[in-house]
Amino acid sequence: MRTYEDTYQHKGLRKKLMDLLRDKGITDENVLQAMGNIPRHYFLDSAFDKIAYEDRAFPINEGQTISQPYTVAYQTQLLQVKPNDKILEIGTGSIYQATVLAEMGAKVFTIERQKKLFDKTKTFIFKNQYPNLKFFYGDGFEGLPTYAPFDKVIITAAAPMIPPKLIGQLKPGGRMIIPLDEGEHQRMLRITKNEDGSIQEESFQNFSFVPMLSGRNG
Repeated sequence: MRTYEDTYQHKGLRKKLMDLLRDKGITDENVLQAMGNIPRHYFLDSAFDKIAYEDRAFPINEGQTISQPYTVAYQTQLLQVKPNDKILEIGTGSIYQATVLAEMGAKVFTIERQKKLFDKTKTFIFKNQYPNLKFFYGDGFEGLPTYAPFDKVIITAAAPMIPPKLIGQLKPGGRMIIPLDEGEHQRMLRITKNEDGSIQEESFQNFSFVPMLSGRNG
């Protein structure tokens, strides 16, 4: 049974990482505070304990990754999270991004298509700490129509197109952050849904994500 400990050394490394993210252009102090509060090494195999606070992605199970901290901070900053926002996340993965959103006071509904990764959420170490974090096993392209509409949607995988059902589940005035797949890299888009249902797109930096796949696996 793994034991979890957040030492002074871990906290010091986390502070250095937050300073690095500031240097790289992250200005939302609420994002930095949330990420500074969360022990990222808890979301990784204990073998990564000493390097968990490097600004890079690491492999997790099922061919997936825990995103680079800069990517998590960048997407979260673009989302402009407010307390009590109702947020749909596509791609639970390691649960780290969802935890950052929950730490910021959002109500998070997160979908995972990989059954083995979803099953790990049942023993999530912070389950009691974040009752505002709900886990679902399903197809991200379908979203969660039962729980819609959402204030915001965040997609943590390279989407081949803007999923129409997710736009449909977004409130008028709501925002979606999506890495749009254009080959080797993905262009980060922020989509705002207008009152008449039309959308506006803003384009930001390029990133690299694992692909967003349809259906459920497991």
